[in-house]
Amino acid sequence: MFTFTEEDAKVRIAKYIAKEFDEMSRGHDLFINLGVGIPTMVADYITSKRVFLQAENGMLGVGPVADEAHIDPLLINASRVKVTETKGCSYMNSADSFGMIRGGHVDATVIGAFEVDEEGNIANWIIPNGKMLGVGGAMDLVSGAKKVYIAMQHMSKKGKSKIVKKCALPITGYGAADVIVTEYASFRFEGGKMVLREISSQITVEELKEITEASFAVSEELGRF
Repeated sequence: MFTFTEEDAKVRIAKYIAKEFDEMSRGHDLFINLGVGIPTMVADYITSKRVFLQAENGMLGVGPVADEAHIDPLLINASRVKVTETKGCSYMNSADSFGMIRGGHVDATVIGAFEVDEEGNIANWIIPNGKMLGVGGAMDLVSGAKKVYIAMQHMSKKGKSKIVKKCALPITGYGAADVIVTEYASFRFEGGKMVLREISSQITVEELKEITEASFAVSEELGRF
């Protein structure tokens, strides 16, 4: 089966989600929160002027990663990477930032995950006995955002499926996932089922099933990307 390098996989995921947000923003503004890791990469590929990216630290109008000539040490994203501002960028305190999230004013959030299961349960904040700071804003995002996108590589570093039948790790949100995007596929949760909507042109559905522990339905209008 075809395999992507780690960097190619991450870029592929970020580009896919950015393109979807660009298309969704036609005709109206979108307010999107980007979590740590692959999600922050989405900012580098957004082209629409109607997509406004929010960081939990209170920045609304997060732009792409800053190059050496445009670094401002005070401007960072959720991954603590130096970023740029977009036109009209504004700032708020942490309480207002979380009020925006908890108040249902974020159209979508993009977060990573250790595991997501076929019921849409998300485990993304701790691996027992591992070094993690805590659940952070993820618990607010999975309950406050109107849509939850999971951006993650399909397999763990140990070669195991990260889309599982049932999460074994501590849960961040029950039934909270709306969309899963990996380098190989895009799944949507529809009517209580996980549905494969698009698949990488480099693999077959049969190959995808071999690397996916969870069961899923296949859309009659299955697309390729």
